[in-house]
Amino acid sequence: MKVPPGPRTGREDDLPGRSPGFGARIWEELAADLNGLDVQGLRRRLVTVEGPAGAEIVAGGRRLVNFASNNYLGLASDPRVVAAAVAGLARWGAGAGGSRLTSGNQGAYEALEASLADWKGCESAVVFASGYAAACGTIPALAGEGDAVCADRLNHASLIDGCRLSRAKLLVFPHADAGALDGILARHRAAYGRVLVVTDGVFSMDGDVAPLPELLAVAERHDATVVVDDAHASGVLGDTGAGTAEHFGLDNPERLVQLGTLSKALGSVGGYAVGPAILREWLVNRARTLVYSTALPASCLEAARAAIPIAREAHGPRARLRVLSGKLRSAGRALGCVVPEGGTPIVPLLLGESARAVRWHDRLAAAGSFVPGIRPPTVPLGTARLRVSLMADHTDSQLACLLDGLAVAAAGDA
Repeated sequence: MKVPPGPRTGREDDLPGRSPGFGARIWEELAADLNGLDVQGLRRRLVTVEGPAGAEIVAGGRRLVNFASNNYLGLASDPRVVAAAVAGLARWGAGAGGSRLTSGNQGAYEALEASLADWKGCESAVVFASGYAAACGTIPALAGEGDAVCADRLNHASLIDGCRLSRAKLLVFPHADAGALDGILARHRAAYGRVLVVTDGVFSMDGDVAPLPELLAVAERHDATVVVDDAHASGVLGDTGAGTAEHFGLDNPERLVQLGTLSKALGSVGGYAVGPAILREWLVNRARTLVYSTALPASCLEAARAAIPIAREAHGPRARLRVLSGKLRSAGRALGCVVPEGGTPIVPLLLGESARAVRWHDRLAAAGSFVPGIRPPTVPLGTARLRVSLMADHTDSQLACLLDGLAVAAAGDA
């Protein structure tokens, strides 16, 4: 007869088959692993930043031009957005006190979701605690065992994790290659129930735009649904900043679900999914990251709602971003960097080796610019880079500071 285990005493040597010191071993192993990351130039460290996420920040006690923020339209510190957050704080309090399905679904949620749906030209929207939560809640709610998800090879980690959490069959297609996707679905579609095609709208590490019309055409041929993450497209692409679909002139396709975030161009925090009316009802019942998460503070929701009409009319700032992007891409190529084509405010300067990206980051900081060096596993081996994020309120002199710093960094490797 199997004897049930006795009560735990809290002593590590009371556990059967485990030697004294077992509890401490994990920390020793982690310390060794961190040392290995140091040797490879891959260890990450947090940088404390003072002040709002504007065009300049104080980091490490030094004032630097900020080329690391996704606050593309400068709305995080816009007085109108800040005033809305303050008013929301005064009206609704500091926290929601519960999940949306208990007591946390304050009226600010309903108002924001109506604004999002109208902006995106969709029937409904549902807001999550973050863009990551939107991806990890929506994808598993739409696909599961017996289904398939086809994912672009360069998708953001939130989409990758959402696909994995779904337990659907994961089929990866080459980056932005609708023809390859068509071939994969021609071979495998019949074996699965629902099929999702999952892609970023603007890819966060390369700054290029997904071929959404071609992906939707493939999805139509193979009875699939496209999920596009507009985290870096909302506020930036399209005449009113509505994102990738508007950029391509697509009028609310039936087979399209749009994800996004409130924390980049809208300057607040939170994520969302928009689509047909039934999508909202389904996610409220089946998206675990919504059902089991405390609701966002209403101050964040009111800030995002105030930002939407500003973003819709931000034609000048969007044009400014395109101009800055073009100048930086040309200058980067002139310095010998590999710079992908594109007109978005994400401009990667590919350097190859991780150690080189760290050196250039340090040299730029010494010259007055804060630019993150991006290394594996965030990007593939051999593609370490500087990732420049432009803001519409970067001045010409601030861009010149960056270009001068890049010239110094390049000369240091000569």
